[in-house]
Amino acid sequence: MNVKGMEMAEWPDCLPHTLVDFRGLVWKRGLDQYRDLPWRNTYDPYAIWISEVMLQQTQVSRVDGRWQRWIERFPTVSALATANQSDVLSEWQGMGYNRRALSLVKAARTIDELGVFPTEVSELVKLPGIGPATAAGIRAFAFNLPGVYLETNVRTVFLHELFPDEDKVSDKTLVPLVGLSCPDESARAWYYALLDYGAYLKKTVPNPSRRSKGHTRQSAFEGSHRQKRAEVVRILLAAPPEGLTEDQVTTELNRVEATEGRGPVEPSEVDTLLSELTGEGFCKMSGKAYTIAS
Repeated sequence: MNVKGMEMAEWPDCLPHTLVDFRGLVWKRGLDQYRDLPWRNTYDPYAIWISEVMLQQTQVSRVDGRWQRWIERFPTVSALATANQSDVLSEWQGMGYNRRALSLVKAARTIDELGVFPTEVSELVKLPGIGPATAAGIRAFAFNLPGVYLETNVRTVFLHELFPDEDKVSDKTLVPLVGLSCPDESARAWYYALLDYGAYLKKTVPNPSRRSKGHTRQSAFEGSHRQKRAEVVRILLAAPPEGLTEDQVTTELNRVEATEGRGPVEPSEVDTLLSELTGEGFCKMSGKAYTIAS
């Protein structure tokens, strides 16, 4: 079999399944493993967008509950667009990757100004934090529009069923197959079937995604620079209205590090952390004190 890197206009004959057989298999497996998740009971593009962002590199079990709480607190694009950034970051805590929350606020403000939720991929990917996969997910689940929704569970199905004996399969190879597989009239149901079958495969067979060319093992979070960034954000969220000086942030951060059995953080690293977070819009400096940006 050799379809790697090909730009396909038709389903290749060399694959283990014909397109008709592949679709039939996925529909059946997806129906058998269907998950009645709360964000599947809406067509609201805002609510679906929030679920898609929350589910990036986060387990479904952690999102279920947090998504409902988010929608209750920020029920519309306008509610999120006008929310205080510190409230948004506070609600996001525990979900990881604070940049995602910051991007949600920025994108919501743009959508609110537009007055309508974009439906075209070219417009969606212009928004902060929305890449091709998230854009395709919004289109499929909110508007039932076909596209290339290639996320980890979808990738798992294609690798398992179409490339069972191959390693280092690139997304460039998978993208046209994903696009060809999606029925124009039922994109929403099709991708739910792929997601649920992929989730099942991850629990029952050695994860096929490891055979993807782009697969990398995630580095340890605890003790990392990323962990310290997240901790500084939490420290500033809990700070008094007047904020904290760099020395106070250092003291609080080292208290946390000591609790976790790690050594103190050098002042130069705290300075770097605060400079990064200020430059990215997480916090601001007034006089000598740092606070979460509005």
